[in-house]
Amino acid sequence: MKRAAVLLLCLFACTTPPQPVPTPQATATPPAKPDAQMAWKAVVDAPDRSEKDKALDAGRHPAETLEFLNLKAGMKAAEIGAGGGYTTELMARAVGPTGTAYMQNDPSWLSFLKDAIEERFTHPAAKNIVRVDRPFDDPLPPELKNLDEVVINVIYHDVANMPVDRVRMLREIFNALQPGGALVIIDSSAKPGTGLQDTSTLHRIDEQVVRDEAQKAGFKLAAEGNFLRNPQDTRDWNSSPNAAQKAGKRGTSDRFAFKFVRPEGSAQQIIPPHLRLPPGAKPVRVTAELSIDPRSRARRRCCGSTRRS
Repeated sequence: MKRAAVLLLCLFACTTPPQPVPTPQATATPPAKPDAQMAWKAVVDAPDRSEKDKALDAGRHPAETLEFLNLKAGMKAAEIGAGGGYTTELMARAVGPTGTAYMQNDPSWLSFLKDAIEERFTHPAAKNIVRVDRPFDDPLPPELKNLDEVVINVIYHDVANMPVDRVRMLREIFNALQPGGALVIIDSSAKPGTGLQDTSTLHRIDEQVVRDEAQKAGFKLAAEGNFLRNPQDTRDWNSSPNAAQKAGKRGTSDRFAFKFVRPEGSAQQIIPPHLRLPPGAKPVRVTAELSIDPRSRARRRCCGSTRRS
């Protein structure tokens, strides 16, 4: 009986077609991750966002921007040159009530931002936004440390049009970030090799300028985002909001998105004290010649002629 059973099993094995062996690719496929973009879309679709902000979404791609920032609940983040606070509010929503979003603007901008800023702080999501009115070359208060992320969104070219030491500004940001913290700079792209040529006329900046200045300030480039790229942009038209709106092109400029990081283990940047004159004061140039008593100059001429003789 046993021999008959073995023979039957062998016969069955020979007549059954071979089963496919799973390929290494199939067995190594990781489980699908949750759709991060959908999570950020939920932030963007919050019913209490203003209609004015929602009207800008098509050109600003807020869900993709938040995904690139990768903010998490409880983080501390700042926006430099926040304007009316469109992006700052999104950041505040992303970090949640346990986090903080800092909204920096240069005091010279406040005259035309006054109404927009006041309106921003009527929004429920502004509860964890802290207003910071400081100049760009010293953008964050010295006591503000260990930030997780800083964002400069389509403003870097404007800073380039002001009397601001941009590398110094970036070093100030570097020191405000915790090691491993991120600096994200987004702006409209100028043609390669144009440097700062188009910052005031076309409101664009050469990407290489931003790379070089951030790296000079101690940052390392960690990632680039393509979610705002537009290969059809000829980069020869004015991308400022008003001009682009009139041309029917608002939100269509080719924009780069760079994520830089403060390296782990990096020390604070040494930045000389920033000396400012009191309001209304004018600088006076004092030369060494003016500080010398005329009689001393006469004695030196006399002594000098004696030595030469």
